[in-house]
Amino acid sequence: MAKIATSSTFAELIQDDKLVVVDFWATWCGPCRMLSPLLDEVEEEMADQISVVKVNVDDAPEIAGQYRVMSIPTLLFIKGGQIVDKTVGAMPKAALVDKIQANL
Repeated sequence: MAKIATSSTFAELIQDDKLVVVDFWATWCGPCRMLSPLLDEVEEEMADQISVVKVNVDDAPEIAGQYRVMSIPTLLFIKGGQIVDKTVGAMPKAALVDKIQANL
C-alpha cells in the first residue's frame, strides 16, 4: 500500500533498499486519477522490489518545490536516496512497468 508523504515524513520514506516511486499528484488532476490505480496495482505485484510514496502537491507544496515539480502527475524514481529517473504525465501500465524495471 502506498505511503502518503508529508513534509515531516518524506525524507524518511524515500530512504529504502527498494526502488521508491514517488507520485506527485492532486485530487483535481484527471491524469493523476488515471495513474493512481495503476501504481497501486504495480506496487502490489512488485511489492518485493518497489515501494510507492504519494505526495499531494496541494498538501505538501514545499516538497514539490524542492524537487522542481512543475506538472503533475510526475513520478520520481529514487534509489538509495538519489533520483535515478523522472517521468511527467500519465502512462499505460505496461510503460510504467517497463520504466520501473529499467530502474531496478
